[in-house]
Amino acid sequence: MNPAPGAIKRMILSIASQKGGVGKTTTAISLAAGLAHRGNKTLLIDIDSQANCSKVLLEDYPLVKAERSIYATIIERKPLPIWPTTVPNLDIVPSHILLSNTDVTLTTAIDHREARLKDQLEQVSGNYTHVIVDCPPALSWLTINAFTASDRVLIAVAPGYFELDSIVQISKTIQEVRRYFNAAIQLAGFLFTMSDPTVNAKTSLRILRQTYTDAVLKTIIPRNTDIRDAHFHHKDIFTFAPHSKSAEAYERLLVELFPV
Repeated sequence: MNPAPGAIKRMILSIASQKGGVGKTTTAISLAAGLAHRGNKTLLIDIDSQANCSKVLLEDYPLVKAERSIYATIIERKPLPIWPTTVPNLDIVPSHILLSNTDVTLTTAIDHREARLKDQLEQVSGNYTHVIVDCPPALSWLTINAFTASDRVLIAVAPGYFELDSIVQISKTIQEVRRYFNAAIQLAGFLFTMSDPTVNAKTSLRILRQTYTDAVLKTIIPRNTDIRDAHFHHKDIFTFAPHSKSAEAYERLLVELFPV
């Protein structure tokens, strides 16, 4: 991948899905690492309590305590704890399992509960060309924090009836955030992931394109074992298997979302 530092306007992009297992975290890792490999200083914020981004990109993740994770920012309103990753030009704000309990706290909070991430991100975002946020697979106050801080939202959609049905509610959440918290937020598009030659996948993609037309991205992410193997070895797909179908697909996605 050819570096093109400084060629792109900074963007804060959230990767979201109401359902788990649709390639959301894989997309967050791949986009963040791909931008970093281009030469862009990139920050990945892991606001998903499963912490899968953090586990892949931080070899010493078991040493990460709650007070040095996004948990401290959301609950205690402390500055973002930024860690270097194994990928040059890529930093990460790691997540923690305790983040799974934060929605109760935020539901009862009365002060700026939707903007705790935004408040702290504004202090450091100028140091980065791009910021990628991996959202939890649920419509929670954590997701609202991510959307409130973001310029755009990319929604990952995998084949299946329930997967297609779930994007209706997440689209409404974006509209509500635009109305109440972040008037500038835009939909980056729907990304069809985990595609294979089955009838289910072909039918799902056809319905998605018929329903949302121009909002569906041209890039399609295939179901591929190279991604799973890359994560098992704590590497991004561009480092682990740069000539794989998955790497080629995410390269096309980078070009589509971040043209240079």
